[in-house]
Amino acid sequence: MIARVVGLFRYPVKSMAAEPLEAADVHWHGLAGDRRWAFVRPGLERSDFPWLTIRERPDMHHFRPSLLDPSRPDDSRTVVRAPGGEELDVADPALAARLGDGVRVIKQNRGVFDTAPLSLLSTGSLAGLGALVGSELDVRRFRPNVLVEPVDDTVFAEDDWVGAVLRIGQARMRVDRRDSRCVMVNVDPETTERDPSILKTLGRERDACFGVYGTTVQPGRVAVGDPVLLEAAAAV
Repeated sequence: MIARVVGLFRYPVKSMAAEPLEAADVHWHGLAGDRRWAFVRPGLERSDFPWLTIRERPDMHHFRPSLLDPSRPDDSRTVVRAPGGEELDVADPALAARLGDGVRVIKQNRGVFDTAPLSLLSTGSLAGLGALVGSELDVRRFRPNVLVEPVDDTVFAEDDWVGAVLRIGQARMRVDRRDSRCVMVNVDPETTERDPSILKTLGRERDACFGVYGTTVQPGRVAVGDPVLLEAAAAV
C-alpha cells in the first residue's frame, strides 16, 4: 500500500466545475460521466484544440454541472447551474450563448480528454508546490480525477509511479506519464484571478509537470478511503 484515496472528482462538462464524489465507476474511458460534454470555439472546429476552456473563460469554474440521474452517469441528462443561479440543460442553446458568440456544445461518449482518461494527484505534491509558491493551493486549480494521500511524507511521490500499475479500490490504473501543465493552473477557482507564479514555478522546478496521467487496465469501483496498492512497479 502506497497511498489512500482522499478525493474523487468528475467533470461532466470539460473545463466547468468538478462534481466531488464519494465513489465512482472507472470505465475504459475514465470515470463514468467524466468530460462527456465540451464546448467548441467558433472557427476552430477542425483545429487540434477546438475546446473552450478556463484559459479563455476563467469564469467557467463557476458553471456547475450535475447529472439528473447519477446512477446512469454516461446516459443521464446533464444540467448546468450558471453564475447567478439559472439552471440550463447542457444542450440548451441559451447556455452556449452565455459562453460566447458562435460557441456550440458537443458530446463524445468516449470523453474529451487532452491526453489520457485518468488523472491523479497526491496531497504531498499539492503541499510541496504550495511551499514553493508560498501559499496554500486549492486542489480544484489542478482538476484531478483522483486525489491520494501517500502513506509517507514523500513530496511528488507520483512521479515515481510512472510506468507502474496501481490498484485503486476495484480498479487498476497504469500510470503513463507526468501531467504537463498549462496556464489554466494560474486561475484561482474561487476568485478566477490569475497568478502567473504558479506555472512559472512549475516550469522552473518541475519542467511544468504536476501530477500524472493514466489509463484503465481493469474497470471497477473506486471510493474515497480506498487503499492504493503498487501492483506492478515501474521499470528502472
